[in-house]
Amino acid sequence: MEQHHREAMEQHHREVTAPVPGEFVHRHDPADILPTGWTRSQENRYSVSARWPASHPFFSPAAGGRHDPVLVAETMRQATMLVAHAGFGVPVDDQFVMWDLYYTADPERLSLDGSSPEITADLFFPEYDGRPGRVRSLRVNIVLTRDGHRLSTGGGTIRCTSAPAYRRMRGERMAALGRPVPLIPAVAPHLVGREDAKDVVLGPGDRPDRWRLRVNTAHSTLFRRPNDHVPGMVLLEAARQAAMLATGSTGYLPTAVDLSFSRYAELDTPCWIEAEVVTAPGDPATTVRVTGQQEGLPVFVCTLSSPPREPAVAGPAAGARPAR
Repeated sequence: MEQHHREAMEQHHREVTAPVPGEFVHRHDPADILPTGWTRSQENRYSVSARWPASHPFFSPAAGGRHDPVLVAETMRQATMLVAHAGFGVPVDDQFVMWDLYYTADPERLSLDGSSPEITADLFFPEYDGRPGRVRSLRVNIVLTRDGHRLSTGGGTIRCTSAPAYRRMRGERMAALGRPVPLIPAVAPHLVGREDAKDVVLGPGDRPDRWRLRVNTAHSTLFRRPNDHVPGMVLLEAARQAAMLATGSTGYLPTAVDLSFSRYAELDTPCWIEAEVVTAPGDPATTVRVTGQQEGLPVFVCTLSSPPREPAVAGPAAGARPAR
């Protein structure tokens, strides 16, 4: 691992595209690693090349023959971590906490109609001045392009915590690391655009528009490694599935997302997910506000917007489909 880090840093100093070790994007399965290389243009500007899979066990095509828009968020996450590790020298055993994430994507650029699978992520870190020393917090602005056209704009804020400091901060919660979590029943997969219950992250709730978070620590994509809390990408997927249930449409395509976290979602406590359609009068898009709570305390809030329904885009049919 350290050898990979040294090699990538040496490539960085020569300012050429570097290979992408799995530990730099916190993924172990090669099928889950989206970035293919990176370059630096300035101290605080980087470009990351990525490839989107035409098919994937979890990021399956969305309604209308489009890529799963959550790939935008996952590309942003992986590109940011890659630059943090390979470009800024953040140790690979540091813990990342994503405090917020937002993006707006062009639904036409998500099309599976034969467009290139190659994606470019241009990252700008407005507060990073290139001075040596431990990186503790990073704010990033990200533009994704495809075939030379802008696919999405967005950004977020992450905090980096050393492994010893993280263990001290989490204390007895570290005992949950790798511990099995009882798997509750799932809502019917077809209601949230999924074919298999293993990909469903919501269980039945106790009232309308309220569900219990379903934590499947054996899921190789959502739980990419043993964790002591629920990863942020699981909560984003919960928000997307809750929006489908709240609107009654598996064709709900969240091309605009604004997600913020206020605390960790613990593995051993029920996390309740609530959704409300909050579309403004006259707005053609459908907007849903999703919140998560544990023991009466807020965990996250996510606002998702889906464009008005349009004729299906040519391409494959859709499959029957603080952050960490």
